[in-house]
Amino acid sequence: MPYHPVLVVGGGLAGLRAALEARFQGVEAAVLSLVHPLRSHSGAAQGGVNAPLGNSEEGKDDTPERHAYETVVGSDFLADQDAVEAMTREATERIFELEHWGAPFSRTPQGKIAQRPFGGGAFPRTCYAADRTGHYLLHTLYQQALKYRVQVYIEWTALSLVVAQGQVQGVVALHLPSGEIETFSAGAVVMATGGAGRLYRKSTNALINTGHGLALAYTAGAPLKDMEFIQFHPTSLYGSNILISEAARGERGYLLNNQGERFMQRYAPRFMELAPRDIVARSVITELKEGRGFDGAYVLLDLRHLGAERILERLPGIRELAISFAGVDPIEEPIPVEPAQHYTMGGIDCNTWGESRLPGLLACGECACVSVHGANRLGGNSLLETVVFGQRAGRRAAELARAGASTSSEEPLKKALEEARTMIEGFKRSNGNEDPASIREEMRRAMWEGVGIFREKEGLEGAVARLQELGERARRLRPAHGGQFFNQDLLRCWELPGQLLVAEAIAGGALRREESRGSHFRLDFPQRDDARFLHHTLAHLTPEGPRFEPRDVAITRWPPEVRKY
Repeated sequence: MPYHPVLVVGGGLAGLRAALEARFQGVEAAVLSLVHPLRSHSGAAQGGVNAPLGNSEEGKDDTPERHAYETVVGSDFLADQDAVEAMTREATERIFELEHWGAPFSRTPQGKIAQRPFGGGAFPRTCYAADRTGHYLLHTLYQQALKYRVQVYIEWTALSLVVAQGQVQGVVALHLPSGEIETFSAGAVVMATGGAGRLYRKSTNALINTGHGLALAYTAGAPLKDMEFIQFHPTSLYGSNILISEAARGERGYLLNNQGERFMQRYAPRFMELAPRDIVARSVITELKEGRGFDGAYVLLDLRHLGAERILERLPGIRELAISFAGVDPIEEPIPVEPAQHYTMGGIDCNTWGESRLPGLLACGECACVSVHGANRLGGNSLLETVVFGQRAGRRAAELARAGASTSSEEPLKKALEEARTMIEGFKRSNGNEDPASIREEMRRAMWEGVGIFREKEGLEGAVARLQELGERARRLRPAHGGQFFNQDLLRCWELPGQLLVAEAIAGGALRREESRGSHFRLDFPQRDDARFLHHTLAHLTPEGPRFEPRDVAITRWPPEVRKY
């Protein structure tokens, strides 16, 4: 049974940064990753990472305080302001660290890290490496992980968290290539498994973003927080929903309807296409509903006026994606785009050091809810969150491992291993007849149609009822494939019940929140209601379903105000 003082589940940016920090603190750390780390979803982040460097002439007066204020406003005042201030205060140090580790940021003519504007920001604040920033940062951190000899278990997926005497003791995991099941004992476990985009029919997320990590923590006893806040990106490629980065609008791309209008003039006249994503996504859907879209399904993102040189220099990846997947060269033609699910603002409830309510369990990255995004995340803040709170979670995990490593016991781990083996055999020998793929598709459709960009009571109640019905059907799955090697069918069967629980937490939280705030827009309650809902939503798993509990928002400097763009 392998033992690691710090075990990180997830090999993306947050997970790698957490493991590196544990090493820097003198504690051995390992990473358990479903895919090779360089194939993690962090690599899909395109536009950039925020930090108030002030490198551009327009942004020379930028400060951590200004960055924090705009993040809080962007969150519709639901972000915890102490967490936001920690993130913006440490942003510059993390960016310089990445640069010194070799991250190939684009440069100004003076040789400084280049910055572009992103939605909801008054200054060009987003540091970028063309439009492949996440990809380059992922390579940078993985190289450091190799340098500092972080052990990486590749193509291992966690099946369960082992909890004994109120403390997380480790995980049970499946090695997909061999079918081997193993327990990993740990002094502290850090979840860094990404978001839950694949709960939705239309999503920019990779296939691996199933919400499985959230489900593991939730079923182990850690509450989820603010799950009703789901970000819908306004510009995914029509049809495939591949992300077309906000960098395209940051470089001054236009959104056009079928009348050739820059329709954002109607919704955010000051910020136009660079309004926050929740506002732009709702604007696109409104244009479609009112008959100003193309085929009632998409609008156009026009980059032609930028010119070939600028597109080739700053947006080469977007051009390649548009050519490869839509047959459109944005130098010559506008790109057809539509909104799609993009980011999970909620997640495993944790503090600014990544500690969850479950002792021994920490979280960072998109699966965590430190609460820096509140009701709506600003573009460029997610990559920043991974490196700031990945570093913090790794540091605290190292401290916890040093303090409590000797308390780890093998007996609960052995018991959990046997339970996992029994469950796997149960999946393979099931006498049920329900097809897991059909249930999963019905779940994704229920989430898109009932818990989408515009919501109302009837649709949310229908979604909750549908998810509960699907949960019952998921108890009667047909036999899983019995093969040993790369048994994806078995993995999907294992994940499905947990996915439905996470989906119900999202839908139930959205039903309970009778107001509109950030990404959560209720047609039947179109106004923000601070008197009733200026609080977080905690979801605790019970045998009867989620039990919701409010928690105060940390307001340190900026009292709520009307959000205007």
